[in-house]
Amino acid sequence: MRRKALRFSALHFFLINAQVPYIPSRNNDLDLIYRDDSLIVANKPAGLLAVPGRGADKQDCLASRVQAEFPDALIVHRLDMATSGLLLFARGAEMQRLLSQMFRERAVQKRYVAVVAGRVQTPSGEVDLPLICDWPNRPKQKVDFASGKPSLTRYRLLTHDTNTDTTRVELEPVTGRTHQLRVHMAAIGHPILGDALYGENTQSRAGRLLLHASALSFVHPLSGETLSFSSEPPF
Repeated sequence: MRRKALRFSALHFFLINAQVPYIPSRNNDLDLIYRDDSLIVANKPAGLLAVPGRGADKQDCLASRVQAEFPDALIVHRLDMATSGLLLFARGAEMQRLLSQMFRERAVQKRYVAVVAGRVQTPSGEVDLPLICDWPNRPKQKVDFASGKPSLTRYRLLTHDTNTDTTRVELEPVTGRTHQLRVHMAAIGHPILGDALYGENTQSRAGRLLLHASALSFVHPLSGETLSFSSEPPF
């Protein structure tokens, strides 16, 4: 894997320094949504790292499982360990370059489904709050109007559950900052259920982070065909 794909995320740092045991599912069956000679779309389960972490006990990840079957597969983007859903892999370095460029140019449409605390009142809206790493409390991120990077999330209300006082929403990260969806929803008073970093009061209300990468759409770099993939959230 290229060096870029081996950079450790903030979540890896958290696992190492907080001594949280990493115990991914031992079910190694790949849930492949699509594959051709250029790219692969896989469904990542919650609790599995997207790329290897530091240490022998953190080498099991979706990237290594995909590469065991497709040695030329290179990861293009990331999902937090606790997030499930669609993850894109390139077949070879040149395709990784092309797909990564599409992400940088925001030519890839991504949608997530989340369950958040409380009743979201507006049918749709935007959260436009600049984000930066909360360095003394890393891996946490925070809103910082002076030094934060521009960050934009669009949301759409799906359903309310009055019995649990929760709302199911569709989220679109226009930018791709670390923990962006999690920080933005918490910032407007609706943390995602099961979020240990930004929704401590909700952690006991779910067995996992209720965030799922549910849709991915982009133009195939070689064929020019528009590809659209979807994955139903397992919650």
